[in-house]
Amino acid sequence: MQNVLIVDDEPDIRELLEITLGRMHLKTKSAADLGSARELLLKEDFHLCLTDMRLPDGDGLELVKEIQSNYSHIPVAVITAHGSTETAISALKAGAFDFVSKPVDLLKLRSLVSTALKLSHHPEKVKIINSLLPVNIVGESKVIQTLKAQINKLARSQAPVFISGESGSGKELAAHAIHALGPRKDKEFVAINCGAIPSELMESEFFGHLRGSFTGAEKDKEGLFKAADGGSLFLDEIADLPLHMQVKLLRAIQEKTIRPVGAQTEIPVDVRIISATNKNLSEAVEAGTLRQDLFYRINVIELKVPSLRERKSDIPILTQNILDRLAADHQQESVNISNTAMSKLKHYDFPGNIRELENLLQRAYALAEGNEIDEIDLPINPKPRELPSGEFSLEQHLEEIERKAIQNALEQSRWNKTAAAKKIGMSFRSFRYRIKKLGLDDGKD
Repeated sequence: MQNVLIVDDEPDIRELLEITLGRMHLKTKSAADLGSARELLLKEDFHLCLTDMRLPDGDGLELVKEIQSNYSHIPVAVITAHGSTETAISALKAGAFDFVSKPVDLLKLRSLVSTALKLSHHPEKVKIINSLLPVNIVGESKVIQTLKAQINKLARSQAPVFISGESGSGKELAAHAIHALGPRKDKEFVAINCGAIPSELMESEFFGHLRGSFTGAEKDKEGLFKAADGGSLFLDEIADLPLHMQVKLLRAIQEKTIRPVGAQTEIPVDVRIISATNKNLSEAVEAGTLRQDLFYRINVIELKVPSLRERKSDIPILTQNILDRLAADHQQESVNISNTAMSKLKHYDFPGNIRELENLLQRAYALAEGNEIDEIDLPINPKPRELPSGEFSLEQHLEEIERKAIQNALEQSRWNKTAAAKKIGMSFRSFRYRIKKLGLDDGKD
């Protein structure tokens, strides 16, 4: 029988939790303070710990950190005061599995406990930082080993994760790995490209709608949140969400409920939020295109996916993996790649990252003569980026690169700012903020 440690100084709360978990056929042990909890942890093995944040002899956050350090195979969920969002986020950052607010919603508590108990309880497995992932994150470089270790750790939490990284670097793959390694792996992983949904359809796509709620709503629609219920929801390019949807998304994340379009009541949903963008979220907040409260809610833990430039030693193994996959798709034998062609790949910067490498190899695979890809089959011209000689300001150097890119976009679009913003993949508001900061604004919109 699985064993749960309950830590709370209020006898009524302890009794409520004991009864609720007992009905779930779980064994419980209770402690009224930190000292008693530490003694129980030394004597017994537990599968889950539920702890209040305010205890007579200390802070529940201390217990979260201690269990993370000494009993990392035990997930910890914290009980917070109603509306204490900052406290909950602090606990998640410290390594808490999840949180539940007072007064305790027993339905949400049961869901949290059930999810937590699905995690592996073998200490030796938890400490394996380079385990084989169920999704194909290829590479042996130091930065990829670090990424895999972080994914392993994040999979054991329900904290919202923000994945940063350049376009094409594999952010969705990392999100899928977090889901596939975690307790939600048997439920759906639903990915949404926030920049690809028309603004007027967003609420219906996210939360669903009832038949007749608007013109064209001929039948009930479930919505993506409900489709991901019990699983994970990946919000790609979250910085592209319009402000009115950011408000609704924030409420759905905080309250764990949604209201379909046309419905009078809210319905509970249990999803883990993983988000990503290739944009700078802090700059989006500063520009007014991203709500600060949403930024704090989704950016509890950040996972940085390295660019291909940062892991060039992985290019040979990535290349072979892609070529083997292409051969399997075409039911043919895999082709080789010449040393000169490989050297050309290694000396190229790949601004489009792995996605660009895949596209390049797909074209080379289709056009190569014989059973080998040669240098001539790769239409790239590697030009190493040169830094200014002598001492220089990196910030000014990057600012100058950005200024030239924006100037080129404006010139190519005949100074149509909307078209220029679209050309370089920025929202109009962010674009307007950047050109004003760089002194390129002519005062007209």
